[in-house]
Amino acid sequence: MVWSRRKAISGLVAMAGMLTAFSFAPVQAQQATASGKVRRVNPSDGKITIMHGEIVELKLPAMTLVYRVEPQLIQEIQPGDQVTFTVVRQNGDYVIIEIRKG
Repeated sequence: MVWSRRKAISGLVAMAGMLTAFSFAPVQAQQATASGKVRRVNPSDGKITIMHGEIVELKLPAMTLVYRVEPQLIQEIQPGDQVTFTVVRQNGDYVIIEIRKG
């Protein structure tokens, strides 16, 4: 009885260690392409607000969301424009790496 209890506890400790290792593993960036309608553009803050449909790859439902973006990518973009964009999730932020009208 003592041997099997030690074995069980040892197994649980090993499993807990594996779960801890997995929960602190670095999250890899996820990427997706989507389209939507621009609501706001703020190049000085490096932000753009887009209303879009569901983005399955990033597990985002249809919504209006503020994205981070390099200011030079949105100089020609205006509120009301239909855009297609590529977005990456990096450390909890959504960052547009490519955007074009249409």
